[in-house]
Amino acid sequence: MIKVTRLNGKSFQINALYIETVESFPDTTITLTNGKKYIVAESVEVLQERIVDFYNRINLLSSKKLGVEKDE
Repeated sequence: MIKVTRLNGKSFQINALYIETVESFPDTTITLTNGKKYIVAESVEVLQERIVDFYNRINLLSSKKLGVEKDE
């Protein structure tokens, strides 16, 4: 889950696994895989950082490249 803020200042959590697109119209709009849309105060760049951080926390992304190991 990532924390986002509505334009009225209220915060809520959204499951980043269900985010299909993040666009700037100029307001940042998040579209979920079910078609639901949310307009949020955060920039696209901030959301990208939060999404990547979330994926790293749940081990969906790895900082290590697959198949490459360091010699010790």
